[in-house]
Parts: sequence; C-alpha cells; structure tokens
Amino acid sequence: MCISSHVRRVKTLYKSILRLHRGLPQELSELGNNYAKDEFKRHKNLTTDSPEVTVFMFEWTEYAINLANQLGVKSVQQERRIGKDLDLQALDTFRDEQVQQLHELYKTAKGVEEETKQ
Repeated sequence: MCISSHVRRVKTLYKSILRLHRGLPQELSELGNNYAKDEFKRHKNLTTDSPEVTVFMFEWTEYAINLANQLGVKSVQQERRIGKDLDLQALDTFRDEQVQQLHELYKTAKGVEEETKQ
C-alpha cells in the first residue's frame, strides 16, 4: 500500500470517529475525542509495513463500527448502553504501557462520571 493511500485512510478513520463522537453525551464526546487524538498522534510515525499499524487500524475501525451501530441513525438514547466489556483474555496480551494507559483512561472516565453526578 502506498504511503499517501495509507495516510488518507488514517485521516478518514480519524475524522469518522470524531464525527461519531458528536452523537455521544458531551462528557463522553470530549473524553473520546481527547483519547482518539492522543492515540492517533502516538501512532503517527509508524511505518505502513509495521504489524502494529495493522492492529491499530483494525481496532479503531472495529471501534468506529461498534459505536456507529450503538448510536444508531441519530444519537445515543439514554436507555441504550454504549461500549462493550473488555475481554479479560485480551487484557492478558496487553503490554505494561497499555495496561497503564487503560488505567489512566478508567480514572479519567470515573472522574468525569463523578463530576456529572454532583
């Protein structure tokens, strides 16, 4: 795959995710946008032949598809559940850095949730 084609695919996926986040409640939208921005920036310099690029694109594409299905045509209904549970077997394959990042995301999400309850 040529580099310009890959860059175009990454940008399209990123923009699609940001558009999908518009259908989320504001707190989740902001959290999702910040997380996506950070992740895409972190992986910006990977070469197209890197196996990590394939996994990155697959996982973010799956995320976008799942979020689009959960949001439906308009946006999230209050009684609908957003997200899916993390497979514990998948957690065993995470690197230490990924586990730490997941923990930081958890703390941030809980902080946002606690702020909205007050």
